[in-house]
Formats: sequence, C-alpha cells, structure tokens
Amino acid sequence: MQEKAMQKNVHKEQVDLLIDDEDAMVKLGTSLAEATEGEAIIYLQGDLGAGKTTLCRGILRHFGHQGAVKSPTYTLVEPYNVNGQLVYHFDLYRLADPEELEFIGGRDYFSEAGVCLIEWPCRGAGALPDADLEVRLDYNLPGRKATIVAGTTRGVTMLARMQEGKCQ
Repeated sequence: MQEKAMQKNVHKEQVDLLIDDEDAMVKLGTSLAEATEGEAIIYLQGDLGAGKTTLCRGILRHFGHQGAVKSPTYTLVEPYNVNGQLVYHFDLYRLADPEELEFIGGRDYFSEAGVCLIEWPCRGAGALPDADLEVRLDYNLPGRKATIVAGTTRGVTMLARMQEGKCQ
C-alpha cells in the first residue's frame, strides 16, 4: 500500500487502515481485488457517503472496468462481466425483507464464482452467505478509517496477501 492508505494496526484476522482521500480509497479497492484472486464475498459497512461505492470502483478498476460505478440502490444488484471476471455489486439499503434476495436470484449470484460486493449487508441478514471479508468504513476526518476483518479461511488468506505486500 502506498502512503495515502497507511497501516495503523494489524492483527492476524483484522487490518485497520487510515485512508486520506478518494484516490487512496480506490487504491485500497485495487488491493482488495487483487487479494481476492477473482472470488470472494465482501461485506461493505459504513454510513452514507463513507466511501463504499468508491471502494467498489477501485475493485472494478482492478479487473479492467472503465465505466461509471454507481451504487445500485434501486435495482439492488449491478452485475459486471469485466474481461471474464464476474463482479456483483449489491446495495441492500432499500431491501424491505431479506427474502427479497430470493426474488432477484440471490442464490444464483452467490453460487457463481466471482466477487460479490454487498453494501448494507445487515438488511439481508439470514439470506446472505458468510463474508470472506467485512470492510467497515468510518469517518476519520479529513479521511476515513477502514477496518477489514476476515470472516472465513479464504478471508484470512486474503488478508495475509495484503499484509505480505503481494497486493499493490
């Protein structure tokens, strides 16, 4: 990681980072994408405007997406196929009931090999698979604090890749 996303605290299954600005958030997304090796469930937590969609933009840029990235608040999911890499960007903010995920084919998305980015996962509690990584973004003015927690064995491996400098 470059200086703009400096490491503050590292544990085996958790990493805390200070993110200075939008460019650093995009770079963190790039690093996360590289660590996934193309397959992961990532929960994105944080208040409105905390940088969840900016982080998604960094992940998608790593795979080669050049278009706009916006939060799929009304459609619930935005699928991307970028150079053969599947990425599903979910925004569950407007989900009234977790069972609504069944109506949009949630199981199909989660059963395919790809990267699933899930904003507001608490709205889908009980209907979502376990997260490999949970990324919590909090305001830490003038920037943000990112707390990345591994929730699965694959998530621990992903964090290890990031900590060993094997990702940008």
